[in-house]
Amino acid sequence: MPSKNLIKFYIANSIYHIYNRGVEKRIIFEDDQDYNVFLSYIKEYLSPQGVTLRYRGLQGKYHGEITLLAFCLMPNHLHLLIKQTDKNSIKKFTQSLFTRYSMYFNKKHKRIGGLFQSTYKATNVIDTEHLLYISKYIHRNPSKITKDLTRKYSSYSDYLGSTNTAWINKEIILDEFGKSSYMKHNKIHTYKQFVEEYKKDMPEYEFEQQ
Repeated sequence: MPSKNLIKFYIANSIYHIYNRGVEKRIIFEDDQDYNVFLSYIKEYLSPQGVTLRYRGLQGKYHGEITLLAFCLMPNHLHLLIKQTDKNSIKKFTQSLFTRYSMYFNKKHKRIGGLFQSTYKATNVIDTEHLLYISKYIHRNPSKITKDLTRKYSSYSDYLGSTNTAWINKEIILDEFGKSSYMKHNKIHTYKQFVEEYKKDMPEYEFEQQ
């Protein structure tokens, strides 16, 4: 039975939570170099100049098409929160990114075959509250392995102002947080407080279990 989060049709100018993990839950980031290579590919793709790829059918320029709002890379899975302008942008972006990284990983670690479990899963963000809680979920993901949520393979430090990564757009979420009457009603004054202290979950939204 197909997963309910396996999106087949995308909407232009919409935000999606993208999730992918290693085949059989295997490790997809073995060391710092692996993490850094994956992030370097995203940086290249989202830069104004892009990158020319020699691989047939893979596009390397998504500036203006894809906006990365948040991310978290874990040893065996990853989360991306993406806004696309064209209805096909996410399909092309993820195909290029995951294929290119898989080729790098297999060559480095002397393996063959698929690296990721299957077609990635994607959930359309339906409203402002959903957007804020998805970002919280992504930024809290490292809590499963460390108490430090500001690890360098997450966008959380950008949201706290500790770093300022050019290819991460934090303003969309922080602006919505600042305008949220829900946050004001519940006396949640900062995004850090929302992520680290506010305990309420949102059962009406589903997340992929690792």
